[in-house]
Formats: sequence, structure tokens, C-alpha cells
Amino acid sequence: MIAPLTPLDFLARAAYVYGDSTAVVDGERRISYRQFAARVGRLAAALHAHGVRPGDRVAVLAPNGICALEAHFGPMRLGAVLVMLNTRLAAAELTAILRHSGAEVLLADPALHPLVESARIPHKIEDYEQFLENAAGLEAPPAPPVDENACIAINYTSGTTGAPKGVMYTHRGAWVNALGEIAEHSLTHESVYLWTLPMFHCNGWCFPWAVTAVAGRHVCLPRPDPRAALRLIETEGVTHLCGAPVVVAALAEYCTAQGVRFARPVTIVTAGAPPTPAVIRAAEAIGARLNHVYGLTETYGPHTVCATQSAWQHMDTFARAQVKARQGVPYMVAGMDLRVADPQMRDVPFDGQTMGEVLMRGNNVMLGYYDNHEATAEAFAGGWFHSGDLAVVHPDGYIELRDRQKDIVISGGENISSIEVEKVLSDHPAVAEAAIIAVPDEKWGEAPKAYVGLKPGAAATAEELLSWCRERLAHFKCPREIEFAVLPRTSTGKIRKNRLREMAREAGSAK
Repeated sequence: MIAPLTPLDFLARAAYVYGDSTAVVDGERRISYRQFAARVGRLAAALHAHGVRPGDRVAVLAPNGICALEAHFGPMRLGAVLVMLNTRLAAAELTAILRHSGAEVLLADPALHPLVESARIPHKIEDYEQFLENAAGLEAPPAPPVDENACIAINYTSGTTGAPKGVMYTHRGAWVNALGEIAEHSLTHESVYLWTLPMFHCNGWCFPWAVTAVAGRHVCLPRPDPRAALRLIETEGVTHLCGAPVVVAALAEYCTAQGVRFARPVTIVTAGAPPTPAVIRAAEAIGARLNHVYGLTETYGPHTVCATQSAWQHMDTFARAQVKARQGVPYMVAGMDLRVADPQMRDVPFDGQTMGEVLMRGNNVMLGYYDNHEATAEAFAGGWFHSGDLAVVHPDGYIELRDRQKDIVISGGENISSIEVEKVLSDHPAVAEAAIIAVPDEKWGEAPKAYVGLKPGAAATAEELLSWCRERLAHFKCPREIEFAVLPRTSTGKIRKNRLREMAREAGSAK
């Protein structure tokens, strides 16, 4: 008989084989895998006592910590569905998600009380430890039979336009993608994983399940902070962490300023936005091994990895950073279910120039959007998930993102990749970050405009940056205008280009 795949087995095995090993470090607290499993059982009992039944939604609003981590197993133990809430959203946004998901219970950190004060929900718990303590004498009911294709989590997209959509993950998808993280990033029982990535973001890219599967050590960090991260890297012997390029850049900048180079290799997995070669070089300079991955909420986080080739080690630092900035090839668990295709869904040539949309399918693609059949059907038109990302395929088969479909700049009939221009700007020694948007142009229809953030203490003029671009790009690709600003970001670290477009419109109407 074939057994269903479920992340519940990961915790059961870790507690059985490595029960005395440290599972979680959360501030001054340290708990073993045996204690971790017992607490998850108590959480399941407490939720059941509050009326949670199979299929019910359990929402969690908490920073990276024991509560958020245990929530990745407790509701599943009852056949319930986890809804991790973004701690950076406004109260109205959280209320809309709670209403749409139909959550029965909300586990909330007391420090986030103002965000959920007005939320109308049957059960709201803000003292997690007391909630578990009250269930000390209770037994969780026997786990219901596992349907590996049943929904176990709903993650709401951080899209910058329109209402967020609820992306549904399954037992099978979580199990398979956890193994993908283990294989691609060499996780073992000796691994020490630092939680710089929010667990609310794609369920932490499946790392709550992956690290538990190998019985590694979870080291919790409530929010990404370079100083605190470096302290934990040194004191806990951290081997792995994840984060958006902005998090990687901040850590590299802090380490460089402190004159620190890691004493032992630290694997940093980065995604969320294409990292510039400058960020990759900065990470390597502090002794990090950077694994660049790409995916979406709809693909459980990473779907591709820029798999390192041995020949790259013989390249100079600049050339190696250029190739490592590509999005790469499918994860092992994704097989070959990755394409770059034109609007007629014909594969583009492997020429590194012809753009098409990135399409995916398979075990690391979502079940669908919760309670949104129309959006689900649109996303899976033709039997493949449509990412909305535009890419090219290089002769070696590695893909490289060039833009979001909505972000491409079409100037005088020519397609200009905003990512290509942003990479060139970010290579300037004074530039910390850059974003390109399209603005109206009387002659060309559209033209690229750059918003640039400078490094602390650095200086550069618009003329200097424009000259820098013209030395490295065809002139039609160069920004027509450069504005210095602090770039607005979404709660998951992506630059909010919709807000930049609003800023450009407001500036244009004021002229």
C-alpha cells in the first residue's frame, strides 16, 4: 500500500530519531525535538477544544518564533488549514484576508494586538503559551486520514495591484518542496538554519518542513536585522539562511563595515527579486555561498535554482556574478516542468535574446486560488501555470528574467528590459538600489525613468549615472530621467513599481 506524503511524518521522525537534539532556539529558549513534537500535539488539542475541525482555517499573526513554527504542524495534525498572516500589513488588509479565508481561530502575538483588535473572528488567542498550558491535560484526537492532495495552507499573495489571492498548498506539495530545499541546499542534521526570512512568506519557502525533516536546528529571528543576524551566525554556528536581495545586501554591508568575513561557510539562499551582480559579489566577499533561486507564492517559493557549474570557479569575480544572477534551471523535484514560451505557447529559442513568459507545472505548483475559480482557470490556461514573468533562455538552458509583463518598457517599438537597466545602474559603486519604470514620451510613446537609492555616505549625480549607463547600454535603453529617492517596497521586500508609477504621474501633473 502506498502511503500518502505529508510533512507530519517529518516531525514524527525527527522526534523519534533525534529527540534530544535542539530543535528550536527562540531568544533564551531552547527546545528539543521531543519537546517540539509534544508541544505540537498540545497545540492540536487546544485547537480541537476550541472547535477546530478538518478543513477549518487557523490564522496566525506572529513574528518568526516558536508559535509560528509550531503552527506549521499543529493545525495540519487536525486536518485543518494554516493561514499565515503578513505581520507588515495594515489592519484593514488583515481583516479582508481573515474574512476571505473564513478563519475560525486567530493566534496572534500580543505585540501585534492593534492590528487585530477589530477583527471579528470566533476565537482570538493572544497568549500562546497560556493557550498551550490550558490544554496540558487534553489529548488531541486521532489524526484524520491524510489526503496528500488536500489543502494544508493558504498563502495570500503580496501583489502590488488588486486584492491578494489565496494560494493553496497541499500535503504532497509541501513534502516534495521540502525535499527540494534539502537537496538543492545540502541540508543535514548538522545544519543550523537562521530565520531571516519571514515564515509568513510562502510558508518560509517550505523551510519549516525542510529543516525539521533533517532534524536541523531552527534559530528564530523576529525580524531581519544585520547586527542580530551576525551575532547568531557566530554564536549558534549558523550554516544556512534565506532572504530577499535587500536582506542579503544589508547583511553584506554590515559585515563589510565591521571587517567581518565568515569563519565557516554560510549558505545564503536568495530570491524575491533578481539579485544584481553587485549583491552577489558583496555576499561572496564576506565568505557566503550564495544560492540564487526563483519562484512565486504560487510555486511554494523556489522553482528554479542557478545551479553552480564547476567551470564558473575559474571565472573572475565579475563574470561569475553575471552568470550567477540568472534564474537558472528547474529544482530537481520539478523535473523538466519549466518552459519559456511566446503568446502562442511555443517555446522560444535558446538564444539568450528572445523573450517569452515563464511557465511551470508539477508538484511545486499550487493547487489553485482559494475561492477564486476564475483566477485559477486564467493562471492555468493551456495546462501550465503562467507566471507573468518574461525571460530568455541561454544556450546552456539557463533562464534569465528580463521583466514582469506589466513592467516592460516599449519605447519606439523596442522592448527595454527594466531588469537589464537596473543591473547596470546597481553596478555603479554609489548605487544601493535602482528601479526602472515606463513614463509617457511624446516622441517614443514610452521611455524609461530611473529611481535610484544611494549607499549611505555615497554621492552621484544624475548626469554621472546616465553617462555610466551610456557606456554600457545601447542609448535607447538608457533612462531619460533619473530621480533619487527611497524606493517603496512591499511587505516581502519587492520594490513597489505601482507606487513609483504614481509618483511619476504626480510629478508629471505638477509640472
